[in-house]
Amino acid sequence: MTQILEIITSVNGAVNDAVWGLPGLMLLIGTGILLTVGTRVFQITHLGHWWKRTIASVFHKDSAATQKTDTKTISQFQALCAALAATVGTGNIAGVAAAIVTGGPGAVFWMWVAAFFGMMTNFSENLLGIYYRRRNEYGEWSGGPMYYLKDGLGKRYGKKWLQIPANVLAVLFSCFAILASFGIGNMAQINKIVLNMDAAFFKNVSLGTIPGTEIDIIHLCIGIVLLIVGALIIIGGLRRIAAFAEVVVPFMAVVFVIGSLIVLFINIDQVGPMFVSIFKFAFTPAAFLGGGIGVLIKKTMTQGFKRGVFSNEAGLGSSVLVHSSSNVKEPVKQGLWGIFEVFFDTFVVCTMTAIVVLSTGYIDLSTGAPLDGVNGDTLISQAFGQYFGAPGTWFVAIAMLFFAFTTVLGWSQYGSKAVEYLFGSKGVKVYKVIFVAMIVSGAVMEGGLAWDLSDTFNGLMMIPNLIGVLALMPLVLKITANYVDRKIKGKDVAPMLSYDPALQEEAAARSDDD
Repeated sequence: MTQILEIITSVNGAVNDAVWGLPGLMLLIGTGILLTVGTRVFQITHLGHWWKRTIASVFHKDSAATQKTDTKTISQFQALCAALAATVGTGNIAGVAAAIVTGGPGAVFWMWVAAFFGMMTNFSENLLGIYYRRRNEYGEWSGGPMYYLKDGLGKRYGKKWLQIPANVLAVLFSCFAILASFGIGNMAQINKIVLNMDAAFFKNVSLGTIPGTEIDIIHLCIGIVLLIVGALIIIGGLRRIAAFAEVVVPFMAVVFVIGSLIVLFINIDQVGPMFVSIFKFAFTPAAFLGGGIGVLIKKTMTQGFKRGVFSNEAGLGSSVLVHSSSNVKEPVKQGLWGIFEVFFDTFVVCTMTAIVVLSTGYIDLSTGAPLDGVNGDTLISQAFGQYFGAPGTWFVAIAMLFFAFTTVLGWSQYGSKAVEYLFGSKGVKVYKVIFVAMIVSGAVMEGGLAWDLSDTFNGLMMIPNLIGVLALMPLVLKITANYVDRKIKGKDVAPMLSYDPALQEEAAARSDDD
Protein backbone atom coordinates (compact mmCIF):
# COMPACT_ATOMS: atom_id res chain seq x y z
CA MET A 1 0.00 0.00 0.00
CA THR A 2 2.85 2.39 0.88
CA GLN A 3 4.54 1.80 -2.48
CA ILE A 4 1.29 2.48 -4.34
CA LEU A 5 0.81 5.76 -2.48
CA GLU A 6 4.40 6.77 -3.26
CA ILE A 7 3.87 6.11 -6.97
CA ILE A 8 0.59 8.06 -6.97
CA THR A 9 2.28 10.96 -5.16
CA SER A 10 5.16 11.04 -7.64
CA VAL A 11 2.99 10.92 -10.76
CA ASN A 12 0.52 13.43 -9.33
CA GLY A 13 3.36 15.83 -8.48
CA ALA A 14 4.61 15.82 -12.06
CA VAL A 15 1.13 16.37 -13.54
CA ASN A 16 0.30 19.04 -10.96
CA ASP A 17 3.43 21.03 -11.76
CA ALA A 18 2.58 20.90 -15.47
CA VAL A 19 -1.08 21.85 -15.08
CA TRP A 20 -0.54 24.62 -12.53
CA GLY A 21 2.54 26.07 -14.16
CA LEU A 22 2.62 29.45 -15.89
CA PRO A 23 0.66 28.30 -19.00
CA GLY A 24 -2.21 26.98 -16.88
CA LEU A 25 -2.41 30.13 -14.78
CA MET A 26 -2.26 32.31 -17.91
CA LEU A 27 -5.14 30.30 -19.42
CA LEU A 28 -7.22 30.64 -16.26
CA ILE A 29 -6.72 34.32 -15.54
CA GLY A 30 -6.38 35.26 -19.22
CA THR A 31 -9.82 33.84 -19.99
CA GLY A 32 -11.38 35.87 -17.18
CA ILE A 33 -9.60 39.03 -18.34
CA LEU A 34 -10.75 38.59 -21.96
CA LEU A 35 -14.35 37.97 -20.89
CA THR A 36 -14.26 40.94 -18.51
CA VAL A 37 -12.98 43.23 -21.25
CA GLY A 38 -15.32 41.74 -23.86
CA THR A 39 -18.39 42.30 -21.68
CA ARG A 40 -17.15 45.80 -20.75
CA VAL A 41 -16.51 44.86 -17.12
CA PHE A 42 -20.07 43.58 -16.76
CA GLN A 43 -19.55 42.58 -13.11
CA ILE A 44 -18.98 46.26 -12.25
CA THR A 45 -20.95 48.23 -14.86
CA HIS A 46 -24.10 46.16 -14.24
CA LEU A 47 -23.53 45.49 -10.55
CA GLY A 48 -26.93 46.84 -9.53
CA HIS A 49 -28.68 44.71 -12.14
CA TRP A 50 -27.09 41.38 -11.26
CA TRP A 51 -27.49 42.06 -7.54
CA LYS A 52 -31.20 42.86 -7.98
CA ARG A 53 -31.77 39.79 -10.18
CA THR A 54 -29.95 37.39 -7.84
CA ILE A 55 -29.78 37.54 -4.06
CA ALA A 56 -32.03 40.61 -3.72
CA SER A 57 -34.82 38.82 -5.62
CA VAL A 58 -34.89 36.01 -3.05
CA PHE A 59 -36.46 38.37 -0.51
CA HIS A 60 -39.33 39.34 -2.80
CA LYS A 61 -42.59 37.51 -2.23
CA ASP A 62 -43.41 34.99 -4.98
CA SER A 63 -40.06 35.66 -6.67
CA ALA A 64 -39.47 33.51 -9.74
CA ALA A 65 -35.96 32.90 -8.42
CA THR A 66 -37.31 30.74 -5.59
CA GLN A 67 -40.17 29.06 -7.42
CA LYS A 68 -40.02 25.64 -9.08
CA THR A 69 -42.05 25.38 -12.28
CA ASP A 70 -42.21 21.56 -12.39
CA THR A 71 -40.98 18.44 -10.62
CA LYS A 72 -38.15 17.93 -13.10
CA THR A 73 -36.30 21.15 -12.29
CA ILE A 74 -35.01 23.10 -9.31
CA SER A 75 -35.42 26.82 -8.65
CA GLN A 76 -32.71 29.35 -9.51
CA PHE A 77 -31.99 29.85 -5.80
CA GLN A 78 -31.81 26.10 -5.21
CA ALA A 79 -29.38 25.83 -8.14
CA LEU A 80 -27.25 28.51 -6.49
CA CYS A 81 -27.38 26.76 -3.10
CA ALA A 82 -26.53 23.39 -4.65
CA ALA A 83 -23.60 25.03 -6.48
CA LEU A 84 -22.51 26.87 -3.32
CA ALA A 85 -22.87 23.59 -1.44
CA ALA A 86 -20.18 22.22 -3.75
CA THR A 87 -17.99 25.35 -3.64
CA VAL A 88 -18.30 26.61 -0.05
CA GLY A 89 -16.31 23.89 1.64
CA THR A 90 -12.87 23.21 3.03
CA GLY A 91 -11.36 25.46 0.38
CA ASN A 92 -12.96 28.44 2.09
CA ILE A 93 -11.68 27.52 5.55
CA ALA A 94 -8.72 25.13 5.59
CA GLY A 95 -7.77 26.02 2.00
CA VAL A 96 -7.49 29.76 2.64
CA ALA A 97 -5.57 29.18 5.87
CA ALA A 98 -3.20 26.79 4.08
CA ALA A 99 -2.66 29.31 1.26
CA ILE A 100 -1.66 32.01 3.77
CA VAL A 101 0.60 29.68 5.75
CA THR A 102 2.28 28.44 2.56
CA GLY A 103 2.33 31.56 0.40
CA GLY A 104 2.06 34.41 2.91
CA PRO A 105 -0.65 37.09 3.34
CA GLY A 106 -0.20 38.17 -0.30
CA ALA A 107 -1.95 34.98 -1.42
CA VAL A 108 -5.24 36.61 -0.32
CA PHE A 109 -4.76 39.42 -2.84
CA TRP A 110 -4.24 36.99 -5.70
CA MET A 111 -7.27 35.06 -4.52
CA TRP A 112 -9.30 38.26 -4.93
CA VAL A 113 -7.81 38.89 -8.37
CA ALA A 114 -8.70 35.37 -9.51
CA ALA A 115 -12.24 35.85 -8.16
CA PHE A 116 -12.77 39.24 -9.80
CA PHE A 117 -12.02 37.89 -13.26
CA GLY A 118 -13.50 34.52 -12.34
CA MET A 119 -16.90 36.20 -11.96
CA MET A 120 -17.13 36.59 -15.73
CA THR A 121 -15.69 33.13 -16.38
CA ASN A 122 -18.40 31.60 -14.18
CA PHE A 123 -21.00 33.87 -15.80
CA SER A 124 -19.99 32.64 -19.25
CA GLU A 125 -19.88 28.97 -18.24
CA ASN A 126 -23.39 29.08 -16.82
CA LEU A 127 -24.69 31.05 -19.79
CA LEU A 128 -23.34 28.42 -22.18
CA GLY A 129 -24.62 25.65 -19.91
CA ILE A 130 -28.21 26.92 -20.19
CA TYR A 131 -27.91 27.69 -23.90
CA TYR A 132 -26.65 24.20 -24.82
CA ARG A 133 -28.57 22.07 -22.32
CA ARG A 134 -31.15 19.43 -23.25
CA ARG A 135 -33.53 17.05 -21.45
CA ASN A 136 -32.54 13.48 -20.62
CA GLU A 137 -34.73 10.40 -20.83
CA TYR A 138 -36.40 11.32 -17.52
CA GLY A 139 -37.27 14.84 -18.65
CA GLU A 140 -34.57 16.40 -16.45
CA TRP A 141 -32.22 19.08 -17.73
CA SER A 142 -28.67 17.98 -18.52
CA GLY A 143 -26.02 20.57 -19.26
CA GLY A 144 -22.35 21.27 -18.77
CA PRO A 145 -19.07 21.88 -20.58
CA MET A 146 -19.26 18.53 -22.38
CA TYR A 147 -22.42 19.70 -24.17
CA TYR A 148 -21.15 23.12 -25.19
CA LEU A 149 -17.91 21.50 -26.31
CA LYS A 150 -19.69 18.90 -28.43
CA ASP A 151 -22.58 20.97 -29.79
CA GLY A 152 -21.00 24.40 -29.49
CA LEU A 153 -17.34 24.18 -30.42
CA GLY A 154 -17.97 21.12 -32.58
CA LYS A 155 -20.73 22.61 -34.74
CA ARG A 156 -20.79 26.38 -34.40
CA TYR A 157 -18.08 27.23 -36.91
CA GLY A 158 -19.23 24.84 -39.64
CA LYS A 159 -15.89 23.01 -39.75
CA LYS A 160 -16.42 19.25 -39.79
CA TRP A 161 -12.87 18.56 -38.65
CA LEU A 162 -13.60 20.43 -35.40
CA GLN A 163 -16.16 17.85 -34.33
CA ILE A 164 -13.60 15.16 -33.51
CA PRO A 165 -11.38 17.28 -31.19
CA ALA A 166 -14.54 18.81 -29.68
CA ASN A 167 -15.88 15.35 -28.88
CA VAL A 168 -12.51 14.34 -27.42
CA LEU A 169 -12.45 17.43 -25.19
CA ALA A 170 -16.01 16.69 -24.05
CA VAL A 171 -15.06 13.15 -23.09
CA LEU A 172 -11.87 14.33 -21.35
CA PHE A 173 -13.79 16.90 -19.34
CA SER A 174 -16.30 14.26 -18.24
CA CYS A 175 -13.52 11.88 -17.20
CA PHE A 176 -11.69 14.60 -15.28
CA ALA A 177 -14.95 15.68 -13.62
CA ILE A 178 -15.57 12.14 -12.40
CA LEU A 179 -12.03 11.88 -11.03
CA ALA A 180 -12.30 15.34 -9.48
CA SER A 181 -15.55 14.36 -7.80
CA PHE A 182 -13.61 11.72 -5.90
CA GLY A 183 -10.82 14.18 -5.03
CA ILE A 184 -11.99 17.76 -4.47
CA GLY A 185 -15.59 16.65 -4.10
CA ASN A 186 -15.19 13.73 -1.75
CA MET A 187 -11.89 12.60 -0.20
CA ALA A 188 -10.39 16.05 0.45
CA GLN A 189 -13.63 17.29 2.04
CA ILE A 190 -14.18 14.20 4.19
CA ASN A 191 -10.56 14.20 5.29
CA LYS A 192 -10.84 17.76 6.62
CA ILE A 193 -14.14 16.94 8.36
CA VAL A 194 -12.51 14.02 10.16
CA LEU A 195 -9.40 15.97 11.18
CA ASN A 196 -11.44 18.85 12.61
CA MET A 197 -13.99 16.60 14.33
CA ASP A 198 -11.17 14.59 15.87
CA ALA A 199 -9.36 17.72 17.09
CA ALA A 200 -12.53 19.28 18.49
CA PHE A 201 -14.32 16.35 20.09
CA PHE A 202 -11.87 13.44 20.42
CA LYS A 203 -8.63 15.21 21.30
CA ASN A 204 -8.14 13.20 24.49
CA VAL A 205 -9.74 9.99 23.22
CA SER A 206 -7.90 7.19 21.49
CA LEU A 207 -9.24 3.85 20.34
CA GLY A 208 -6.03 2.92 18.61
CA THR A 209 -5.74 1.60 15.08
CA ILE A 210 -7.09 -1.43 13.26
CA PRO A 211 -4.62 -4.30 13.79
CA GLY A 212 -2.09 -4.57 11.00
CA THR A 213 -2.88 -1.12 9.59
CA GLU A 214 -2.40 2.56 10.41
CA ILE A 215 -6.13 3.27 10.15
CA ASP A 216 -7.37 5.23 13.14
CA ILE A 217 -10.55 3.64 14.51
CA ILE A 218 -12.13 7.00 15.41
CA HIS A 219 -11.53 8.28 11.89
CA LEU A 220 -13.06 5.13 10.47
CA CYS A 221 -16.15 5.44 12.68
CA ILE A 222 -16.70 9.07 11.64
CA GLY A 223 -16.32 8.01 8.02
CA ILE A 224 -18.93 5.26 8.37
CA VAL A 225 -21.46 7.69 9.90
CA LEU A 226 -20.87 10.17 7.07
CA LEU A 227 -21.23 7.36 4.54
CA ILE A 228 -24.67 6.41 5.89
CA VAL A 229 -25.98 9.99 5.96
CA GLY A 230 -24.48 10.73 2.55
CA ALA A 231 -26.07 7.66 1.01
CA LEU A 232 -29.53 8.67 2.24
CA ILE A 233 -29.27 12.08 0.57
CA ILE A 234 -27.21 11.29 -2.54
CA ILE A 235 -29.39 8.38 -3.64
CA GLY A 236 -32.37 10.78 -3.56
CA GLY A 237 -30.89 12.78 -6.44
CA LEU A 238 -30.57 16.48 -7.19
CA ARG A 239 -33.87 17.65 -5.71
CA ARG A 240 -33.08 16.11 -2.32
CA ILE A 241 -29.55 17.57 -2.44
CA ALA A 242 -30.93 21.00 -3.43
CA ALA A 243 -33.57 20.93 -0.69
CA PHE A 244 -30.91 20.11 1.91
CA ALA A 245 -28.49 22.74 0.59
CA GLU A 246 -31.20 25.40 0.44
CA VAL A 247 -31.52 25.22 4.23
CA VAL A 248 -28.00 24.40 5.39
CA VAL A 249 -25.78 26.58 3.17
CA PRO A 250 -27.35 30.02 3.87
CA PHE A 251 -27.64 29.29 7.61
CA MET A 252 -24.07 28.10 8.09
CA ALA A 253 -22.64 30.84 5.88
CA VAL A 254 -24.39 33.58 7.87
CA VAL A 255 -23.32 32.08 11.20
CA PHE A 256 -19.71 31.73 10.03
CA VAL A 257 -19.61 35.33 8.79
CA ILE A 258 -21.06 36.59 12.08
CA GLY A 259 -18.48 34.61 14.08
CA SER A 260 -15.67 35.96 11.90
CA LEU A 261 -16.90 39.54 12.31
CA ILE A 262 -16.89 39.12 16.09
CA VAL A 263 -13.24 38.05 15.91
CA LEU A 264 -12.55 41.06 13.66
CA PHE A 265 -14.11 43.53 16.10
CA ILE A 266 -12.17 42.01 18.99
CA ASN A 267 -8.98 42.62 16.99
CA ILE A 268 -10.08 45.87 15.35
CA ASP A 269 -6.63 47.37 15.91
CA GLN A 270 -5.19 44.76 13.54
CA VAL A 271 -7.35 45.74 10.56
CA GLY A 272 -4.87 48.29 9.20
CA PRO A 273 -1.74 46.12 9.52
CA MET A 274 -3.69 43.15 8.18
CA PHE A 275 -4.65 44.82 4.88
CA VAL A 276 -1.19 46.39 4.58
CA SER A 277 0.34 42.90 4.81
CA ILE A 278 -2.04 41.53 2.15
CA PHE A 279 -1.08 44.19 -0.42
CA LYS A 280 2.56 44.41 0.62
CA PHE A 281 3.27 40.69 0.34
CA ALA A 282 1.24 40.36 -2.86
CA PHE A 283 4.10 42.10 -4.68
CA THR A 284 6.98 41.53 -2.30
CA PRO A 285 7.89 37.97 -1.26
CA ALA A 286 7.26 37.29 2.40
CA ALA A 287 10.51 37.10 4.34
CA PHE A 288 10.06 33.45 5.22
CA LEU A 289 9.74 32.47 1.55
CA GLY A 290 13.04 33.87 0.32
CA GLY A 291 14.34 33.51 -3.21
CA GLY A 292 13.13 36.81 -4.65
CA ILE A 293 10.57 37.35 -7.37
CA GLY A 294 10.72 33.77 -8.62
CA VAL A 295 9.42 32.42 -5.34
CA LEU A 296 6.79 35.17 -5.25
CA ILE A 297 5.35 33.93 -8.51
CA LYS A 298 5.64 30.28 -7.60
CA LYS A 299 4.38 30.49 -4.03
CA THR A 300 2.25 33.57 -3.44
CA MET A 301 0.46 33.89 -6.78
CA THR A 302 0.14 30.16 -7.32
CA GLN A 303 -1.25 29.55 -3.85
CA GLY A 304 -3.71 32.41 -4.25
CA PHE A 305 -4.90 31.29 -7.69
CA LYS A 306 -5.04 27.59 -6.86
CA ARG A 307 -6.87 28.04 -3.58
CA GLY A 308 -9.13 30.64 -5.15
CA VAL A 309 -10.14 28.22 -7.89
CA PHE A 310 -10.41 25.38 -5.38
CA SER A 311 -12.83 27.56 -3.46
CA ASN A 312 -15.06 29.20 -6.09
CA GLU A 313 -14.41 26.75 -8.98
CA ALA A 314 -14.64 29.50 -11.61
CA GLY A 315 -13.01 28.13 -14.74
CA LEU A 316 -13.51 24.49 -13.88
CA GLY A 317 -16.96 24.26 -15.47
CA SER A 318 -18.12 22.17 -12.52
CA SER A 319 -20.93 24.34 -11.15
CA VAL A 320 -22.47 24.46 -14.64
CA LEU A 321 -23.48 20.85 -14.13
CA VAL A 322 -25.99 21.88 -11.47
CA HIS A 323 -26.82 25.42 -12.65
CA SER A 324 -28.06 23.88 -15.90
CA SER A 325 -30.85 22.13 -13.96
CA SER A 326 -32.44 25.47 -13.05
CA ASN A 327 -35.94 26.33 -14.23
CA VAL A 328 -34.64 29.58 -15.76
CA LYS A 329 -35.17 30.19 -19.47
CA GLU A 330 -32.70 33.07 -19.95
CA PRO A 331 -29.06 31.90 -20.21
CA VAL A 332 -27.81 35.28 -18.97
CA LYS A 333 -30.01 35.16 -15.87
CA GLN A 334 -28.34 31.98 -14.67
CA GLY A 335 -25.03 33.58 -15.57
CA LEU A 336 -25.87 36.37 -13.13
CA TRP A 337 -26.21 33.78 -10.37
CA GLY A 338 -22.74 32.57 -11.38
CA ILE A 339 -21.36 36.08 -10.76
CA PHE A 340 -22.98 36.17 -7.32
CA GLU A 341 -21.71 32.66 -6.54
CA VAL A 342 -18.07 33.68 -7.02
CA PHE A 343 -18.61 36.99 -5.22
CA PHE A 344 -20.14 35.34 -2.15
CA ASP A 345 -17.76 32.39 -2.08
CA THR A 346 -14.52 34.38 -2.30
CA PHE A 347 -15.14 38.02 -1.44
CA VAL A 348 -17.36 37.14 1.52
CA VAL A 349 -16.61 33.70 2.98
CA CYS A 350 -12.92 33.42 2.01
CA THR A 351 -12.27 36.98 3.11
CA MET A 352 -13.82 36.24 6.49
CA THR A 353 -11.45 33.30 6.86
CA ALA A 354 -8.47 35.46 5.90
CA ILE A 355 -9.53 38.07 8.47
CA VAL A 356 -9.61 35.46 11.22
CA VAL A 357 -6.21 34.05 10.20
CA LEU A 358 -4.47 37.42 9.90
CA SER A 359 -6.02 39.26 12.85
CA THR A 360 -5.49 36.68 15.58
CA GLY A 361 -1.70 36.73 15.79
CA TYR A 362 -0.87 33.38 14.20
CA ILE A 363 0.81 35.16 11.27
CA ASP A 364 3.56 37.74 11.85
CA LEU A 365 2.20 40.66 9.80
CA SER A 366 5.61 42.33 9.60
CA THR A 367 7.32 39.34 7.97
CA GLY A 368 4.36 37.37 6.62
CA ALA A 369 5.63 34.26 8.37
CA PRO A 370 3.42 31.87 10.37
CA LEU A 371 4.35 31.28 13.99
CA ASP A 372 6.20 28.08 14.84
CA GLY A 373 3.91 25.09 14.98
CA VAL A 374 1.03 26.71 13.07
CA ASN A 375 -0.91 24.13 11.04
CA GLY A 376 -3.10 25.39 8.20
CA ASP A 377 -5.42 22.40 8.56
CA THR A 378 -6.57 23.39 12.05
CA LEU A 379 -5.60 27.08 12.17
CA ILE A 380 -9.17 28.43 12.04
CA SER A 381 -10.21 26.06 14.79
CA GLN A 382 -7.32 27.31 16.94
CA ALA A 383 -8.23 30.95 16.23
CA PHE A 384 -11.88 30.56 17.22
CA GLY A 385 -10.86 28.51 20.24
CA GLN A 386 -8.57 31.34 21.33
CA TYR A 387 -11.52 33.73 21.70
CA PHE A 388 -14.48 31.48 22.37
CA GLY A 389 -12.83 28.60 24.18
CA ALA A 390 -13.96 25.04 23.55
CA PRO A 391 -17.31 26.19 22.01
CA GLY A 392 -15.30 28.09 19.36
CA THR A 393 -13.41 24.94 18.42
CA TRP A 394 -16.67 23.00 18.33
CA PHE A 395 -18.27 25.67 16.14
CA VAL A 396 -15.51 25.46 13.52
CA ALA A 397 -15.68 21.67 13.52
CA ILE A 398 -19.44 21.79 13.00
CA ALA A 399 -19.14 24.54 10.35
CA MET A 400 -16.50 22.48 8.56
CA LEU A 401 -18.75 19.44 8.83
CA PHE A 402 -21.70 21.15 7.16
CA PHE A 403 -19.69 23.15 4.61
CA ALA A 404 -17.58 20.20 3.56
CA PHE A 405 -20.39 17.66 3.69
CA THR A 406 -22.65 19.76 1.47
CA THR A 407 -19.68 20.02 -0.90
CA VAL A 408 -19.62 16.24 -1.07
CA LEU A 409 -23.34 16.21 -1.86
CA GLY A 410 -22.97 18.84 -4.57
CA TRP A 411 -20.06 17.10 -6.22
CA SER A 412 -21.94 13.84 -6.28
CA GLN A 413 -24.33 15.58 -8.66
CA TYR A 414 -21.47 16.91 -10.78
CA GLY A 415 -20.02 13.45 -11.14
CA SER A 416 -23.45 11.98 -11.86
CA LYS A 417 -23.96 14.33 -14.82
CA ALA A 418 -20.50 13.52 -16.18
CA VAL A 419 -21.23 9.79 -15.90
CA GLU A 420 -24.62 10.32 -17.57
CA TYR A 421 -22.89 11.94 -20.54
CA LEU A 422 -20.44 9.06 -20.94
CA PHE A 423 -22.53 6.03 -19.99
CA GLY A 424 -26.16 7.10 -19.86
CA SER A 425 -28.55 7.24 -16.91
CA LYS A 426 -27.96 3.61 -15.92
CA GLY A 427 -24.31 4.31 -15.20
CA VAL A 428 -25.29 6.96 -12.65
CA LYS A 429 -26.54 4.34 -10.18
CA VAL A 430 -23.21 2.51 -10.24
CA TYR A 431 -21.32 5.77 -9.88
CA LYS A 432 -23.32 6.82 -6.81
CA VAL A 433 -22.53 3.54 -5.06
CA ILE A 434 -18.80 3.97 -5.73
CA PHE A 435 -18.92 7.65 -4.73
CA VAL A 436 -20.58 6.89 -1.41
CA ALA A 437 -18.11 4.09 -0.69
CA MET A 438 -15.20 6.49 -1.29
CA ILE A 439 -16.35 8.56 1.69
CA VAL A 440 -14.69 6.07 4.03
CA SER A 441 -11.46 6.24 1.98
CA GLY A 442 -11.34 9.99 2.50
CA ALA A 443 -11.82 9.53 6.24
CA VAL A 444 -8.77 7.31 6.68
CA MET A 445 -6.34 8.53 4.01
CA GLU A 446 -3.40 10.91 4.43
CA GLY A 447 -4.63 14.51 4.09
CA GLY A 448 -1.80 16.01 2.03
CA LEU A 449 -2.24 13.57 -0.83
CA ALA A 450 -6.01 14.23 -0.95
CA TRP A 451 -5.38 17.96 -1.42
CA ASP A 452 -2.65 17.39 -4.01
CA LEU A 453 -4.89 15.10 -6.05
CA SER A 454 -7.67 17.67 -5.85
CA ASP A 455 -5.41 20.42 -7.19
CA THR A 456 -4.40 18.23 -10.12
CA PHE A 457 -7.93 17.20 -11.09
CA ASN A 458 -9.04 20.84 -10.82
CA GLY A 459 -6.40 21.81 -13.34
CA LEU A 460 -7.23 18.96 -15.69
CA MET A 461 -10.92 19.95 -15.73
CA MET A 462 -9.99 23.55 -16.35
CA ILE A 463 -8.15 22.94 -19.62
CA PRO A 464 -10.90 21.50 -21.89
CA ASN A 465 -13.52 23.73 -20.28
CA LEU A 466 -11.63 26.97 -20.88
CA ILE A 467 -10.79 25.94 -24.44
CA GLY A 468 -14.55 25.68 -25.01
CA VAL A 469 -15.33 28.97 -23.26
CA LEU A 470 -12.65 30.85 -25.23
CA ALA A 471 -13.76 29.34 -28.54
CA LEU A 472 -17.37 30.30 -27.83
CA MET A 473 -16.55 33.75 -26.44
CA PRO A 474 -18.08 35.53 -29.49
CA LEU A 475 -21.35 33.69 -28.79
CA VAL A 476 -21.20 34.63 -25.10
CA LEU A 477 -20.77 38.29 -25.99
CA LYS A 478 -23.59 38.12 -28.54
CA ILE A 479 -26.06 36.51 -26.10
CA THR A 480 -25.04 38.98 -23.37
CA ALA A 481 -25.51 41.96 -25.71
CA ASN A 482 -28.90 40.56 -26.75
CA TYR A 483 -29.97 40.34 -23.10
CA VAL A 484 -28.72 43.85 -22.29
CA ASP A 485 -30.59 45.26 -25.29
CA ARG A 486 -33.85 43.55 -24.28
CA LYS A 487 -33.80 43.64 -20.48
CA ILE A 488 -31.78 46.74 -19.67
CA LYS A 489 -32.13 49.02 -22.71
CA GLY A 490 -35.72 47.94 -23.47
CA LYS A 491 -35.17 47.20 -27.17
CA ASP A 492 -37.61 44.97 -29.06
CA VAL A 493 -35.32 42.23 -30.34
CA ALA A 494 -35.73 38.45 -30.58
CA PRO A 495 -34.24 36.61 -27.56
CA MET A 496 -31.38 34.11 -27.78
CA LEU A 497 -32.36 31.28 -25.42
CA SER A 498 -31.18 27.95 -26.86
CA TYR A 499 -29.07 26.43 -29.60
CA ASP A 500 -31.95 24.03 -30.36
CA PRO A 501 -34.79 25.60 -32.37
CA ALA A 502 -37.41 23.49 -30.57
CA LEU A 503 -36.08 24.44 -27.12
CA GLN A 504 -35.76 28.07 -28.27
CA GLU A 505 -39.44 28.07 -29.23
CA GLU A 506 -40.43 26.35 -25.97
CA ALA A 507 -38.50 28.86 -23.85
CA ALA A 508 -39.76 31.85 -25.83
CA ALA A 509 -43.35 30.72 -25.26
CA ARG A 510 -42.92 30.69 -21.48
CA SER A 511 -43.74 33.64 -19.30
CA ASP A 512 -40.88 36.13 -19.13
CA ASP A 513 -41.20 36.18 -15.34
CA ASP A 514 -38.86 33.25 -14.71
